[in-house]
Parts: sequence; structure tokens; C-alpha cells
Amino acid sequence: MLLRALWLALAFWGAVHPMYYFSQYLMANNWDIGLMIDAWYVNDSTTGLTWDLTIAAITLTLWILAEVAVRRNWLALLAIPATFLIGVSCGLPLYLFFRSRPI
Repeated sequence: MLLRALWLALAFWGAVHPMYYFSQYLMANNWDIGLMIDAWYVNDSTTGLTWDLTIAAITLTLWILAEVAVRRNWLALLAIPATFLIGVSCGLPLYLFFRSRPI
């Protein structure tokens, strides 16, 4: 039960903390999402990090879909939009929260 609460706390942190920085950047740039996406590819370091997180998000999505097909834990599908709309830092612990529910 304690581990399950930790997954949920990490999902919350993974949603709030990155969003703080995203919103600060967007406010400073007139909410231009295109500028933020351009910033993801400004140099090799950020491009590498962008691809790292993209590959992790795709891998997590495939894992969620494979397990939901077997476990029928449909609520766990909510971790997919959380992953792509917020980030892996939210989607992964959120999925682990759903997956660790008592059966």
C-alpha cells in the first residue's frame, strides 16, 4: 500500500514539476508551442534527450497496451495520454499506480 501511494505521489510530482517549467517557458514566449518544440532540437544535447523521452514514451505505451490486453485493467489506459500530454515522468508512475492495485 505504501508503494502504491509512492507511485501516485511520483505521478503527481512528474506532472507538476515539469509543467512548471513548460508554463514558464510558454508564458515568456506568448504561448507559442512551436517555439517550445523548436527548443527541443536546438542542439545535439536537447535533440538526444527529446529522442530518449520519445522512445521511452513509445515503449511505455506498448507495455501498457500489452498488459491491458491481458489484465483487462482498462483504467490503466489513462497513463497513455498522461505520457504524451504531460510526460514519461507522469505516465510511468501513474501506470505503476494502476498496475499495483490489489487484485
